[in-house]
Amino acid sequence: QVQLVESGGGLVQAGGSLRLSCAASGRTFRFYTMGWFRQAPGKEREFVAAISTGGGSSRYLDSVKGRFTISRDDAKNTMYLQMNSLKPEDTAVYYCAADGGVVLKTTGYKYWGQGTQVTVSS
Repeated sequence: QVQLVESGGGLVQAGGSLRLSCAASGRTFRFYTMGWFRQAPGKEREFVAAISTGGGSSRYLDSVKGRFTISRDDAKNTMYLQMNSLKPEDTAVYYCAADGGVVLKTTGYKYWGQGTQVTVSS
């Protein structure tokens, strides 16, 4: 079992920035492909970003490319999502996920955090 805990969400004005963190338990973090997903009211949960073991490769939802950056610090068992130039349409609950075999799909991940709310006001 792996426990994932997100933090860093909150309320921010359009154009502002937030950095989300996902802290993982255990000593196997470095072996996990990691991802971020989000779900807005009335919409399906969607892929946002993913990062490979070792951090050498990353993928992004098209609408966040150039604004969001995913990273990881294996020594701290932590993954991050730096979100810049935030827009109201980024408002959602953001979830971290671990051990992704199919990185773009929710069903591809084995472990999930509880989610953190990000609200972007206009």
